[in-house]
Amino acid sequence: MKFPSYRVLVADDHQIFIEGLKVVLGQSKGFRCELVGAACTGNAIVKLACQQEADLLLLDMNLPDMDGLEVLSQIKAREIPLHIIILSMYDEPKIVKAAFKGGVDGYVLKSNNVEELYSAITAVMEGETYISSSLSFTNGGGRHSRLMTDGRLKITYDDRFLKKFNLTRREMEVMKMVGHAMSNKEIAGELYISDQTVSVHRKNIMRKLGVCSSASLIKMAFENNLL
Repeated sequence: MKFPSYRVLVADDHQIFIEGLKVVLGQSKGFRCELVGAACTGNAIVKLACQQEADLLLLDMNLPDMDGLEVLSQIKAREIPLHIIILSMYDEPKIVKAAFKGGVDGYVLKSNNVEELYSAITAVMEGETYISSSLSFTNGGGRHSRLMTDGRLKITYDDRFLKKFNLTRREMEVMKMVGHAMSNKEIAGELYISDQTVSVHRKNIMRKLGVCSSASLIKMAFENNLL
């Protein structure tokens, strides 16, 4: 079986971590990764991203000369066709939301296991958006929007958003679950509907919101404080 191959850039201010990540990427299953460049500063990784053809950037938020959000902004401004996953120790909701507003494709905590990084890379390179399963977010009132009750996801509504885009309550449920990086199969299990029905809901939501990708859908969810 021929596995997909991805050219990867890494930005992190710890050289030992970069070396360890190189080993981890070399042991991946289901895809192959070639580390084509690494940098320890923001300016260096922006320059490298402009010069080196790559598919994916694994970006730390804490770099000596600029933070990951500024790196993200500069790369997006240059319209470099690069998928970006934040790989960070920071789990503060404001930072995570800012990263997705800035256009990242995934956010993984360094405290997670290697398998989660592999899952994130697979999802992002297939056009999906990935958020670490250990992350949760709070809305302006301080309540968690992802609350587990008897193992199930509790969904809250924002009626103004729902009415503005003419979404049904079921579509809002699906949208929020997509925002938490749940797959169609997981959403189907949560709502006791079929995978095909979830797919139809997802397409209808994207049409109503005028977006064409899961990344754009999640970005809109963050911007409207739905997660």
